[in-house]
Parts: sequence; C-alpha cells; structure tokens
Amino acid sequence: MNCDRKGAIRAVLAREELGEKELAPFTTEHYGEDVFHFSRMKECLPKPIYQKLMDTVSEGKPLDQSIADAVAHAMKEWALEKGATHFTHWFQPMTGTTAEKHDSFLEPVGNGQAIMSFSGKNLIVSEPDASSFPSGGIRSTFEARGYTAWDPTSPAFIKRGRNGATLCIPTAFCAYAGEALDKKTPLLRSMQALNLSVKRLMKCFGYDGSKNAKVALGPEQEYFLIDEHFYYARPDLVQTGRTLFGAPPPKHQQLEDHYFGAIKPRILEFMTDVDSELWRLGIPAKTRHNEVAPAQFELAPVFEELNLAVDHNMIIMEVLKQTAEKHGLVCLLHEKPFAGINGSGKHNNWSPIYGDINMLNPGSDPHQNAIFLTTLCAIIMAVDKHSDLLRTATASAGNDHRLGANEAPPAIISIFIGEQLADIIDQIEKGSLKSSKHAGTMRIGVDTLPILPRDTTDRNRTSPFAFTNNKFEFRAPGSSQSCAGCNIILNTIVAEAMDAISDELEKVSKSNFNAGLQEILRKIIKEHKRIIFNGDNYSDAWKKEAAKRGLPNLHNTPEAMQALINPENIALFEKYHVFSKVEVHSRYEIFMEEYHRKIRIEGELSLNMARTIFLPLGSRQLSELVKNIAVMSGCELKAGLAAQKAAAEAVGKLVDGIEMECRNLEKALALTDASDKIIDSMTALRKLVDLLEKRVDDDLWTLPKYREMLFIN
Repeated sequence: MNCDRKGAIRAVLAREELGEKELAPFTTEHYGEDVFHFSRMKECLPKPIYQKLMDTVSEGKPLDQSIADAVAHAMKEWALEKGATHFTHWFQPMTGTTAEKHDSFLEPVGNGQAIMSFSGKNLIVSEPDASSFPSGGIRSTFEARGYTAWDPTSPAFIKRGRNGATLCIPTAFCAYAGEALDKKTPLLRSMQALNLSVKRLMKCFGYDGSKNAKVALGPEQEYFLIDEHFYYARPDLVQTGRTLFGAPPPKHQQLEDHYFGAIKPRILEFMTDVDSELWRLGIPAKTRHNEVAPAQFELAPVFEELNLAVDHNMIIMEVLKQTAEKHGLVCLLHEKPFAGINGSGKHNNWSPIYGDINMLNPGSDPHQNAIFLTTLCAIIMAVDKHSDLLRTATASAGNDHRLGANEAPPAIISIFIGEQLADIIDQIEKGSLKSSKHAGTMRIGVDTLPILPRDTTDRNRTSPFAFTNNKFEFRAPGSSQSCAGCNIILNTIVAEAMDAISDELEKVSKSNFNAGLQEILRKIIKEHKRIIFNGDNYSDAWKKEAAKRGLPNLHNTPEAMQALINPENIALFEKYHVFSKVEVHSRYEIFMEEYHRKIRIEGELSLNMARTIFLPLGSRQLSELVKNIAVMSGCELKAGLAAQKAAAEAVGKLVDGIEMECRNLEKALALTDASDKIIDSMTALRKLVDLLEKRVDDDLWTLPKYREMLFIN
C-alpha cells in the first residue's frame, strides 16, 4: 500500500477496471435466501410449535421453552444446508456497533466421532462473557456474567465469509440481574410501552384494543466512499474516521452537480454488490443515489417494523464497509469526515401503526382525520416537553461537527408541519376563524381534512423533525449512530403524551366526544405550539426566536447529555419501564466516557501529526525558500526576490504559530476532563495547518488533499 500522496494518486489512476459481467436474470427467489424467516419456519416446524412461536412474535406472549428444542433443530438443519459451521448470538452492546462470539455446531461424542449439535438452550440463552464491553458501572469487569437472550421477533440470518458461514441469532444482552447492557433491550421495552398507550388511545376512538401497535421505520443511511490508497495515506482517517486537517478545495459542493447526478461506474459496481448482499439477507434496500457532497452517497430501505429495521440498519453499515473493501474503497460513516461540506446523517422516518391503520395518515374520512390530528398533537406535546431528550439521542463527538452545518439540522429541536397543517392547527387553537386558507372552522370528527400535498419540496431540510406526508422524519441522528437511541426516546415520550390525552378522553361522554376531543387538542396546541417552526432553522433570527420561546439550545454533547440524568426524565423512563435509574446513569457514564476518549484520541493524533508531518513540511518549505533567497541575493538578482522573502516570512510565521499551538494542545492534553480546551486547541492548530497546506509546494505535500480524495475515484 502506498503511503505517500503522489504514490496514492498513481495507484488510484492505475487501477484496472473490472470487466463487464454477463448478467443473469434476477428473480425474487434470491430475496431473503439467507434468512430463517417466518415462512421458512412454517415449512420446517410442526403446526402447534409454529403457532406458539407466532403467539410470541405477534402477541408479545412469553416464549414457551417447550418449543425451543424443535425450533433450534429446524434452525440448525437449515443453517447447515447453507454451509454454516458455527452459530453466534448477535447483539448490540453500548459500543454502538454489533458483537458476536462464534461457537461451532461440532460436538465430539467419543471414539473419534462427532455430531452437529444445537439445542434449545443454545438458542435461547448464552453467556458470552463480554466483560470488556461498557456497562457504566452496572457490573464489575471481574464478573463475566453477561447474558444474551434470543429475540424471536427478529429472524436469524446467515453471515457469509470467504471460507465459510455463520448462523447469527439476534439477541438482547443483559447483566445477571437483568439490567440492560445493550440497545435492543430498552428498544423492545419502549415498543411495548407505546403499544399499550396506542391501544388505550384507540379504545377511546371505539376500537376494542385487540390489535397490537407497532412502529414503521425507514432509516436513510448516508456515507462517503474514498479510494483505499488515499485512506491509508491519511493517519487521521485511519485513527478517527475524519480528517483532522485539510484545506477546502476551490470546488466542492457549491455547484450542486453531484446530487442525483449520474453514478460513476466504479461506485455503481459497489452499490450493485451491496444491494445483492442485502437482498440475500432480506433487507429491502430500495433507493441508491449520490448525495450533495462529492464522494457522498445514500441508501434508503423500504419501511419495516421498528425492531427489524434497527437490526437491518446495523447490518447495512457492516455490509457497506465490507463491500467497499472488496472494491478497493473505504466507506466512511463518520458524521463529518471532511470539513466545509455536508456531513452524513441517518434520517429516521417514524410512524405509529395500529393494526393496518397508519396513525399519521390523514385518511379520507372524519374519523380517521380525528385519529390523525390526535396523534399529531400527541407528538407535538411529546417533542415540546422532551426536546432535550431527543437532542441527547443525537449527541456524539462526531455529530457535534455536523449539527447546524450545511444541510444538517441544528441543535435546537423544532417541528415542521408545513403551511397547510399549520393553518389547520391554527384553526383548532382559535376555535373560530374568519379568514383561512380553508373555509370555516376545523371541527374534529366532523370535517374532512383537505388532501395534504405529497410534494417533497415542502420538507424543509433545515428542520430537525419534519412531517412528510404520513410520517415524521427526524433528521438529526448521525450516520454512525444506532437507530435504537432516538426511537427509544420517541416511543417513550409519545407513549406519555398519548396516555395524557387518554386520561382526558376517558372522562368525556360518548355524546360529547368530538367536542371534548377538540377542546383537549386546542389546549395541547396552545401550550405546545412553540415547538412548531416552518422557517429557516439555520438563521440567526431563529436562534433568537427559539430563545424567546424557551426552547433549549444544547450546543454540544456534554450539554445535551445532562438532560439524560434530569430527575424528571429518569422518572419518565422508570414509569414506562424502559430504563431503571441505574440503567440511565450507566448510559450517561458510557456516553460521556466515549465522548472524552474520542476527543483525547483526536487531540493526541493532531499533536502527533503536527509535529511529525506538518512542522517538518513547513520547515522544508522554509529551507527551500531561504536557499532561493541566498542564491538570488548572491547573484544580485532583484526580480522575484521580494516575493521569495514574503513567502518565506509567511511560511515562517505559520511554522512558529503551529509550534505555539502544539504547545497549547500539549498543555490541554495534560489536563483531566478538558475536552473543551482540547477542541479549542485542535481548532486553532488546524486553521494554521490548513493555511500552510496552501503555502507548501505541491510536490512537497505528502498527505492526500481534499481535491483528490473527494474527486478521484
């Protein structure tokens, strides 16, 4: 692997194009072929056992352990047919990634003989140790007791490698006493809480509450791709996932010619392989396209049930990285790998479903309209009361660089509902309206809503939480983050808001239901409309307006994370059995420790790169200029001498400034819990190094530049 800039460029340009492959006809038979999905279970299992399993999946009933051995046997036989030799409990610890420990199906039985064994006990529970994973004080590292428990609502799947395959069983990860050590367990708890609250609310509207509620989720994954030669020539990318230094090129995204442009052949080959792999895993990858920034792209799946969608997104991130390697590329999932251009997010498209009713679909009749408006008001109430909690779900060292920049929504949480819905909300609040875009006064449960426009141009890309036709799009989560965090909070706060509405509706007589509902929603709108903002969320005027409205502006991760441990928020999580007080505090400790560690790593690397790469480059450039000046002075050549002296003076000042900022950064790194000082020193140092990049001879500069990494692939 070339580790110098010029060598990296030559290697990229010398890369041989892949030859065209003859395409075989694609059939849907390949879709989900590596998934032990429910239709396959139905084929493999006796009818009574299959029905008991479906009761667990669809009704939330406890798993009947008497069926575990039969399910395990069927799963093992299927996995062996697929070439699997090992199985693993696939889980999502608090690292933000996935984890697995492989165990072989092989079991010796004596006399040099062996069988392939996999029991119900192996399926349901495992003790993977995993003591090194963060627990936030929930368990001592010398106690290895961490347990994984099968999640039957998320089908097992086959993960393939070059030389074999592994059966992956989605599981929860918890401590000996049952405390959650992962992201799946509280997600499942929050789903159960929302389910109960939705059923209660729908009973108020005349439904019997017999159907389960779920959440439909469609997470849009953004990412960057650069050639591996450039990646490995950049220590900052290798160590931190982002460029700690780098001057912006004259051309980046300002012409907007990359967004939705033609996809380059090499990138399309990569995307095609990604789609093929995801389809085998039953992941409905639907949309692929260039994003706004050069070398930035997006993958969007079809909507799925929440828990499955979260699992699938974790798999998507892994597949993106692994497939990129096969193509000589590196997939960057950091929220801001390149300064000055768009960062990468993960747009969280969320909508609650009762039976076959999307509660955020306005529908075509007054009854459905009433459900829609009630759900809308519940979300308005929830987001206004707990915008600080939603902000915590987006907080990270990486996302701090993104929020409020370019296309990313700012750190102030607000709701966009569009002009038409805003008018309807206004009508409900005022009770009577003499002039309106729609005649008369909106009467809930009587009037039919006008058809809301489907035009996506009204999405207001500056809004962190926007209504888009029949769902809410939470745009603030970062590209590397698990979808679990924001959806745990969304589910919990909306459950609370729906319960508050149900408390009032249950007091209203059936004969006065519509009028009573209208009054309840009017009060909600009056109390919580401050969260609604349809303008430019990037403007300074909005920051001032938000402050007047009393909306929190949590600029960075340390500020945002304080909300997590507020007593009222802890009480909310405990009320809905999503987190215990101990679990909340553990997560606060984990998140803050991760934040400070990442900042320190970046600071130490910045210092190292400045002293071992940039100061020598600056000194070399200064030496060359001084030599030129001496030669020119010796031959009494005056033309160009002043320019050489000015250049030498400018480079010399930058070298001195870099050395001074290195000392400042070194002092900051010597302090404890000084992330803010480290960040300030890194910022000052980067400013000088980026100026130096524009002064050093192009032939001398050793690190790949933005203009190369972003445009040569």
